[in-house]
Amino acid sequence: MKTILTVALVASAAMLAAPASAAEDAATGAKLYSANCSSCHGANRAGIPGMFPALTDVGKRLDAKQIKEKITKGGGLMPPFSQLSEKDIEDITAYLKK
Repeated sequence: MKTILTVALVASAAMLAAPASAAEDAATGAKLYSANCSSCHGANRAGIPGMFPALTDVGKRLDAKQIKEKITKGGGLMPPFSQLSEKDIEDITAYLKK
C-alpha cells in the first residue's frame, strides 16, 4: 500500500509540474529569441516587410516540427542556427507558438 501511495504522489507531482515547465520554456525561449532572432524579425516579432517575415502568428502557419526545422536548417535569407541545442530550439518554438 505504501508503494502505491508513493507512486501516486510522484505521478501527481509530475503532472502538476508540467504546466510550470512549459511556461519556463517559453520564458527561456523569449530570451533566446531576443539573442538570436530579434535582429532580423524584430523585438516584437513584426519582421521587416519584404525582407524578414513577421513571426507574430507563425504558430498558425507552421506546426512545431516545421518551426524547429526552419530554425535548424534556415531558408531564404535566414541562416541555419545549428549552434543552438535541441532544447534551445524547443524553447524558442514554445515562445513563438504563444
